[in-house]
Amino acid sequence: MASYRIALNFEDGVTRFVECNEGEKVLDAAFRNKINLPMDCSDGVCGTCKCRAESGAYDLGDDFIDDALTADEAANGLVLTCQMKPSSDCVIAVPTTSGACKTGQQKLTATVAGVVAHNDVAIVLEFDVEAAAAPAFLPGQYVNIGVPGSGQSRSYSFSSAPGEQRIGFLIKKIPGGLMSTWLERAEVGTKLELTGPLGSFYLREVQRPLLFLAGGTGLAPFLSMLEVLAQSNSQQKVHLIYGVTRDLDLVLVDEIEAYTKRLANFTYNTVVAEEASSHPRKGWVTQHMPPEALNGGNVDVYLCGPPAMVDAVRKYFDDNGVTPNSFHYEKFTPNAVVREAA
Repeated sequence: MASYRIALNFEDGVTRFVECNEGEKVLDAAFRNKINLPMDCSDGVCGTCKCRAESGAYDLGDDFIDDALTADEAANGLVLTCQMKPSSDCVIAVPTTSGACKTGQQKLTATVAGVVAHNDVAIVLEFDVEAAAAPAFLPGQYVNIGVPGSGQSRSYSFSSAPGEQRIGFLIKKIPGGLMSTWLERAEVGTKLELTGPLGSFYLREVQRPLLFLAGGTGLAPFLSMLEVLAQSNSQQKVHLIYGVTRDLDLVLVDEIEAYTKRLANFTYNTVVAEEASSHPRKGWVTQHMPPEALNGGNVDVYLCGPPAMVDAVRKYFDDNGVTPNSFHYEKFTPNAVVREAA
C-alpha cells in the first residue's frame, strides 16, 4: 500500500512527520502517531481542524459543509484534516502549538563522523546516523545539538539534504564559544543528541524563480536546499548571492560551484564587504543584486544571515519598490538563532 510523508508544522516551530496511508485522512494518520490535531466533530461540520496545505496533492473530501470550509478557503490552500486525503507528500501548517496537540520535539542520537575547520571562520561538523534513523526535515530547517558535559545546546541548520545517513552542519567558529571550544577536542565516534527538526525557514514548493541570499554561515540551509533542487532536477532559475566580511570568510565555494553543473539554471555570486579586499565584488549583497534575479517581483526570496543583513535587504526592497512574490528570512546571532519568518 502506498503511503505519503506529511510534515506537520506547528506555530511554535516544531515539525513532526507522519506517514499517511493511501486513502487515509490526515487527522487519522496524526492520531495514529499520537498527535492530537485540533478537532471537535471529525465529520467536516465544525471547521475546528482547519489547517493550511503549503504543498502537495490531495483530495479535499466530499463530506463537509460550506460553513466548515468555503470554496474561497479551499482555493487558498485551506483544508479540513478530518477530510483531507493526500495523494503525495504534503506540508501542512497547523495553527496551534505542538504542546496543544500533545506532541513535542523528536530526539536523535548521532555519531560524530568528521570535524573540519575552514580557516578561522567555520567548522564543518558531520554525523553518521543509522539508516532507520535518517532524519526527516524540510530543507532549511535546524536542530538543537547538545554540547557534551554542558547541559546546553546550540541551534544549527542542516547543510545536507533530508533523509541522508551522513548529515552536515556549517558552524561559525567563535573564540571561547561553547560549541567551538568543544569541537576543538571532539573525537570521531562521539555520540551527541540532536533535537528537532525546528523552524519555519524552509524551501516551499518551487513554482517560480528563486533568489537565495546568504550571509556568512547562513550559507548552510541553502546547501541543503540546493541539494534537494539538484536531486529533483529542478528547471527553475536559482540565483545565490553569498556575502561575507573578509576574503577568508568565503568557505565551501567549491561546493557551490559544483551545483552549476548539477542544477540546470543555477548561478551565484560572492560578495566581500571589507574595503581592503581584492575581491571583484566588494560591498553588500544589496549592491550586487542583478535586476534579472528579482524577475520583476515574480520571485521567491530566501534570506539567512545576521540581523543587520536582514534589515538591510528589507530596507532595499522598500526603498526600491521591490515586492517579491514571497520573502522568507531567518536572522541569527553567533550563539542563538532568532526565528522570524514573513
